[in-house]
Amino acid sequence: MKKMMAFMTIIMWAAAWGVIPCRAMAEDKTVLTVFAAASMQATMEQTAALYMKAHPDVRILYNFDSSGTLKTQIEEGAECDLFISAAQKQMNALEKAGLIVPSTRVNLLENKVALVVPDGNKAGIHCYEDLGTDKLRTIALGNSDVPVGAYSQEILTNMGLWDRLNAENKISFASNVTEVAMQVREEAVDCGIVYATDAATHKLTVVAEPPAGTLKTPVVYPAAVLSRSAHEAIARAFLEYLMSPEAREIFASVGFAPAK
Repeated sequence: MKKMMAFMTIIMWAAAWGVIPCRAMAEDKTVLTVFAAASMQATMEQTAALYMKAHPDVRILYNFDSSGTLKTQIEEGAECDLFISAAQKQMNALEKAGLIVPSTRVNLLENKVALVVPDGNKAGIHCYEDLGTDKLRTIALGNSDVPVGAYSQEILTNMGLWDRLNAENKISFASNVTEVAMQVREEAVDCGIVYATDAATHKLTVVAEPPAGTLKTPVVYPAAVLSRSAHEAIARAFLEYLMSPEAREIFASVGFAPAK
C-alpha cells in the first residue's frame, strides 16, 4: 500500500509539472499551443508561469525554434494556436496563405542585434570592423532562413564583408539564435551575432552594436492567432496578456522593448 501511494505521488507530481500527461488532470484544462522564436524562450516561460497561475484552467504548451522552422511546421499542419515570429517575413507568408487571423496580428516587441564574444575575448574582437581583419578566425551566425541570420547578413553585406567572410570560410552557421549563443559561450568561435536579449539571457559580453546605417530592417516581433486554432478566444486573451504591463516588465528585464 505504501509503495502504491508513493508511486501515485510521483505520478501526480510529474503530471503537475508537465513531465508526463495525465488525462484526469487535463480534462478541465485548455491546452494552448504557442510557437515562439527561440530568442523568446526565457521570457515566455516566465510569462506562462504567471498566466497559468492566474488562469488555472489553461495550460501553455510552447514550441521554441527559429521562426523559419516554426513557419514551415505550421504550413505542414502542426497544431498551433498562437505564433510569435522574430521577423515580419515569416508572418507575412502565413498571412498570405490564410493561416492567421489578420485582425489579431500585432507587432509585439522590438529587439536589437549585438556582436558578442566569449569570456576573455581571446581574439580581441571589439567592433564590427575587426571582422574584416586577421583577428577573426570564425564567427557564428544564424542561417539565412533564421531572422537573426538575415539581420546579420544585411549588416555584413552593407559593410562589404559578407562575400569575403564566406570566401574565407570564416562563418559557422547555426539553425537558430540559441545555437549561435551556445557556440560563443562554449568558445567554439571568436564571436557571434545574436539578439541583445540573448546576450543578456546567456550572459555573453556585448562588444558592439551594428554600425549606423548597416541594419535598416527593424527587428520587430509580430504575433498572431492561427486561423485553425480551436481556442481562438483563449489565444486572443493570452496575446492580450503579453502586451500587459506585467508581461512587458519581464520582456524588458532582458532588453526587449514594446514595438512602436
